[in-house]
Amino acid sequence: MEAENNSYSLAVANHISAMLAYWDNDLVCRFANAAYMEWFGKTREEMIDKMTLYELLGPIYSENRKYIMGALEGEPQTFEREIVLPNGTVRHSIANYFPDIIDGEVYGFYVHVADVTGMKMLEKDLQRSNEIITDQNNRLLNFANVVSHNLNTYAFNLEVMLDFIDNAETDEEKDELMRHLRGISRNFTSTIKNLNEIADAQNQGRLKHEWLNLYDYFEKAIDMLCNQVKESHALIVNRIDTGILIWANPAYLDSIILNFLTNALKYRHPHRLPVIELETQVTSSELVLRIRDNGLGIDLARHGDDLFGMYKTFHGNADAKGIGLFITKFQAEAMGGRIEVESTVDDGTTFSIYFALKLVQLPS
Repeated sequence: MEAENNSYSLAVANHISAMLAYWDNDLVCRFANAAYMEWFGKTREEMIDKMTLYELLGPIYSENRKYIMGALEGEPQTFEREIVLPNGTVRHSIANYFPDIIDGEVYGFYVHVADVTGMKMLEKDLQRSNEIITDQNNRLLNFANVVSHNLNTYAFNLEVMLDFIDNAETDEEKDELMRHLRGISRNFTSTIKNLNEIADAQNQGRLKHEWLNLYDYFEKAIDMLCNQVKESHALIVNRIDTGILIWANPAYLDSIILNFLTNALKYRHPHRLPVIELETQVTSSELVLRIRDNGLGIDLARHGDDLFGMYKTFHGNADAKGIGLFITKFQAEAMGGRIEVESTVDDGTTFSIYFALKLVQLPS
């Protein structure tokens, strides 16, 4: 009867997918089921009562040694391990070592190893799906904020400009205001076209780029912000070379420039007139666009790590949403650029946007 039970036990052990084995306290194999031997490409004749665990594991023995020693000291062990099979494929496993203790003495340990390669592959698939979903969500958030920021800016300027026209006292003043209104209208039409192109590009998984004149884009933004500039008595000095072209997306470049200029105006110092300086510098490998203001400044020692974080605000403004710099950084990087910042509290801030020269056409 005992022999029959042993036969059934061996049959069951050989017909389950988990690896089962027993190693004595000299680390000699005394039992291994079919799955265990198949994993390591060994036969019963090679393993049972002959092979040591050191010989079987080879290079990975040192990685498992602390678990082996732990089991021989009477402590159960559980750990994950990648195993390279004889055919070169990699399998993922969760191993359990259970000490065989009789009358307080450890005679060896039982091994149970489960193949979790399928679960690991599923985890990777889920991770890739999550990355895709996160990327899509970021692009949607970016698009929503571009639309919100750009259209709010136009809406505000159109409303203010219409009020100015209603209150104009002379025909000359009204004609000048109408010129600004037509400019805002043209830029608004262009922005809507660019936003439609972004929507199409995101649906198709691509972003349209073209050569854009950097000086002209700043001048267009300054003209659109003429009301805020006038109300704050700001001086904007545009020293950007008139011939520089940037390989960029029109809506993204619009958004970046508007964000930096509106921030410089919004966070101006209350005790001096705002001055905003725009300039470019060419290094051996990059074009650097600098936007310098003399505003409130930012405490970088305190807020530097959060500066481009989502929903991070630093000056306590009730209308601040903490989205602008996050989106600006995302857009600059999407076009192959990067942003650095220097700032001193009560002295001002300089944002530097770096573009690789391959993304720039310099005037001849």
